[in-house]
Amino acid sequence: MRRAPAFWWREPGLASALLSPIGAVVGAVAARRMTQAGGIVEVPVLCIGNPTVGGAGKTPTAIALLQRLIAAGHRPFALLRGHGGTARGPLRVDPAVHGAREVGDEALLLACVAPTIVAGGDRLGGARLAVAAGATHVVMDDGFQNPSLAKDASLLVIDGAVGIGNGAVTPAGPLRAPLAPQLARADAVLVVGEGKAGDAVAGAARAAGVAVLHGRLVPDGDAVASLRDGPLVAFAGIGRPEKFFATLEAEGLALGTRHAFPDHHPYRVEEIAHLAAEAERGGARLVTTQKDMARLSGPAFAALRGRIATLPVTLVLSEEAGLGGLIARAEARRAARG
Repeated sequence: MRRAPAFWWREPGLASALLSPIGAVVGAVAARRMTQAGGIVEVPVLCIGNPTVGGAGKTPTAIALLQRLIAAGHRPFALLRGHGGTARGPLRVDPAVHGAREVGDEALLLACVAPTIVAGGDRLGGARLAVAAGATHVVMDDGFQNPSLAKDASLLVIDGAVGIGNGAVTPAGPLRAPLAPQLARADAVLVVGEGKAGDAVAGAARAAGVAVLHGRLVPDGDAVASLRDGPLVAFAGIGRPEKFFATLEAEGLALGTRHAFPDHHPYRVEEIAHLAAEAERGGARLVTTQKDMARLSGPAFAALRGRIATLPVTLVLSEEAGLGGLIARAEARRAARG
């Protein structure tokens, strides 16, 4: 997708007001769709979504949930649309065979943790494929607003630094639907990082009777240490590249130039070669996110990948029991369905 317009993250203004009639229609349609009954599968379905367009930390949250289930002796499968990929799905991801251009960058990251299904436009079919392959739980990365597959528990992820922006529905703002009906269908809200914007959403969630969790994305210590030996040239094509750059600076790293690309940007070899040359001229190291590195697969990028460092991050929750409670609620609801 193209980068989110800057006015989405400011107080409502002229641009937002002019687009608000379209946003009202989009929001009404999305809110109505969310009330539709979805198809049911034989195992608990847990959805990690977010109320806004763009990234907020869903994939690290899905990974944390998958790891929790695996540690408890379960066999969860990840399920996602496969945004940015060409595969129609449903299909099971094989990192040795599939690249980001086929299944998307998020699918490759999830497949390193648990069996992963790219559903394309058929999430119900994807969940059925997971169940047929032996899944005990299905963990959805995104798809909260899509009604085709019934969810047994849902967690909305919020970027604490920006929250829901100007509070308007796309294209007037970042929301996919009005916040109230989204909160009404959520079991919990996870605020990732700190900020008044995230605090405001947390307050709205509590007022609606929705549990609130808090977490932060913690960079890998070894990776940080390896990046301390000189200046850095950073690039990222994620929902909010500024968050990645801020993480580097917060770790006290010598961040020089930074290059922001649209979310899920399909990099060309020439672009990466240009960035590598820039870093080399300045005696710097080129660094990016794991998601971006996943898109640099295939023979064309083989010679360049060794010149690029990554900074892995892990979600750390303040409320350790939060994900356990979500799993228990999903399992109880699935059992009640019979």
